[in-house]
Amino acid sequence: MEINSKKMGLFDATLLVSGSMIGSGIFIVTADMGRLLGNAYYVIFAWVLTGIITLLAALSFGELASMMPTAGGQYNFISRIYGRVTGFVYGWSVFSVIQTGVIAAVAMAFAKYLGVFKPEWGPNSYLIEWHITDNFSFKLNKAQLVAVSMIFFLSLINTQGIKEGKWIQRIFTIAKLIALFSIIIAGLYLIFGGNISGVTNYFSSNFKDGVTAYAFKSSIATGNSFVVGYWEVLAGFGLLMAFCSAMVGSLFSSDAWQGITFMSNEIKNPIKNLPKALLFGTTLVTIVYVLANLAFMALLPLKGQDAHHTKILQNTTQNVVIENGISHAVEDRVGAAAATALMGVSNKTSNNSFDQSERNKMGLLIMSALIMISTFGCNNGLILAGSRLYKAMADNGLFFKSASKENKKGVPANALWMQAVWASLLCLTGTYGDLLNYCTFASLLFYIITVIGLIKLRIDEPNAERPYKVWGYPYLPIVYILLAGCVAIGILISQFTIALNGIIIVLTGIPIYYIINRKKAI
Repeated sequence: MEINSKKMGLFDATLLVSGSMIGSGIFIVTADMGRLLGNAYYVIFAWVLTGIITLLAALSFGELASMMPTAGGQYNFISRIYGRVTGFVYGWSVFSVIQTGVIAAVAMAFAKYLGVFKPEWGPNSYLIEWHITDNFSFKLNKAQLVAVSMIFFLSLINTQGIKEGKWIQRIFTIAKLIALFSIIIAGLYLIFGGNISGVTNYFSSNFKDGVTAYAFKSSIATGNSFVVGYWEVLAGFGLLMAFCSAMVGSLFSSDAWQGITFMSNEIKNPIKNLPKALLFGTTLVTIVYVLANLAFMALLPLKGQDAHHTKILQNTTQNVVIENGISHAVEDRVGAAAATALMGVSNKTSNNSFDQSERNKMGLLIMSALIMISTFGCNNGLILAGSRLYKAMADNGLFFKSASKENKKGVPANALWMQAVWASLLCLTGTYGDLLNYCTFASLLFYIITVIGLIKLRIDEPNAERPYKVWGYPYLPIVYILLAGCVAIGILISQFTIALNGIIIVLTGIPIYYIINRKKAI
């Protein structure tokens, strides 16, 4: 087999970027964004701004990737610019939480939606339930076993070589893009005046409030049937903080694009193809995300059927999809609610042979299958890329030595299995959700310091070879730093505990670095 057959071309590299980004977030987080902002303009603007921030970062990373087209990517960038300690702290954060935490969360999302088809394998089906004390118990459910099995299966596939991994990425990324575009096309058809039998167009009504924003305030929780609350007008500093909080969800959904840089040496002609893959992949996902949210706005009311309603239903009875709208979709499953609405559940009567409950169920099943496809492909990309970073660290003496060893297929199999074991432990402990919230902020900080490092390298190494130079330098990198910096400050103020915990997790890498290197001259 020729060496090039073991590498990814531009097409596969672009699919890896986009496939790693599109997981479960796009189908879920808009619900929380709707509750925080209560205004369609601000929700869409948050997604657009997230896309702009991501694209600007990707352009800057393209220059760095062309300068350092070796395995390790962002770890190499940070190490060269700021030194070994900072490079290790980044790598430690990726292994301990950022990459493995996302892998665990995506695997659990896959298992959760499998439970829609097989309820006996859902998160409420416990195999072990030990109540050790009144305040502490250990629980193991079947969904956790499904998630762990998924992680180990994909890790096993990726030990067989890059060819096998990229075919999984091709199939599942293309499949989920086709499925997403089916919803997007339906939504755009409604937006531009089309009519779909049995489907109500909510696009105009969702945008009728102008720039007035609202935050949903819960006042009374009554069992599992409904929540009583009200919409409070947001303005000024309160609106700014709510907007920054809302962007945590959109930023999480748009993360993981930099994983392609971890495996630069497995890309054909990385000096040219890496910058292009980063640009094409992030652009594609940005367009898909914005269009998907516009489609949601056409298919569902943002705040429910009554714009100022107070009863938020939490069951799956007839017409709940429309009454709850985007902001209170059952279990935040906006994608499932949109698919259900597309099947015409907003009609109280129908000539179709399916009654309303059957339509509701079909919409949920269709979207659950889509999310399973999406999360499966997403995790393949994350697992494929992450192990290459740990190998690069091991090659520099900053990770377990055995992680640098490659198998007969030229794959860092030991690093793959180390990643699989730690991500599985996060699944079993159930801490991955909290860790993700913490490290979305930490990940944003690393993006900011990396782009600042691009400017620093231009000053410190003006004559270094740069096969690709970021467009609009220094203006575009500076715009990114200002935009991302303002969002980071907003998150720090509005969600101080989350931001602080993210910083603490990152800083734990410093003492660990010195413990590992205590016998070395530093």
